[in-house]
Amino acid sequence: MRLLVVEDDPKIASFVVKGLQQSGYAVDHCGEGERALDLATTIEYDAAVVDLMLPKLDGLTLLQTLRSRGVQTPVIILSARASVDDRVTGLQAGGDDYLTKPFAFTELLARVQALLRRAAKTPEPTRLVVGPLTLDLLTRSVRRGDEKVELQPREFTLLEYLMRHPGRVVTKTMIMERVWDYSFDPQTNIVDVLVHRLRAKVDPEKKLIQTLRGVGYVLAAD
Repeated sequence: MRLLVVEDDPKIASFVVKGLQQSGYAVDHCGEGERALDLATTIEYDAAVVDLMLPKLDGLTLLQTLRSRGVQTPVIILSARASVDDRVTGLQAGGDDYLTKPFAFTELLARVQALLRRAAKTPEPTRLVVGPLTLDLLTRSVRRGDEKVELQPREFTLLEYLMRHPGRVVTKTMIMERVWDYSFDPQTNIVDVLVHRLRAKVDPEKKLIQTLRGVGYVLAAD
């Protein structure tokens, strides 16, 4: 999957591009609207993340121009403008989703994935299966082989997050944002404690949930 990120703030752009690349996507980045227009009309992207406040060509004009030229790439708008009118204007200009700043990367990633699923007409799964683990999203139940596993809500949320990204590195920051919905504090060990509790229930042999010291965790895909 190839994505285009159009953001002129170097810090935000680096944060978004790095996160998407770590999530397995090929990412192109540009910091101004005219260049983005050239890229989006010559390269077939699976989705784009577009800031509204851009030099040379603003995000709304960029979107309107792309749609007028028949470019149907799904677009998530990023903006510090949070009013209902601003969101409506962005969506009417051709945006498919609207995310206000500041935002958690995990929410942006989830919205990108949702856009890609809708574009591919891929239904949201109701059951996740990785190795011996089966997680049912409708009944919120977990099984390891034939054995039912009882999990607390945050343990379930963490396992679901890992099972949605098998074989990929999930950082402590991403877990904090997804499970607790706040930024990572390097002084806390609550992520380690939660992973330890989850391992004790679903991975007592420590073969499924692998630790990459200083990086994060990986749920073995095989």
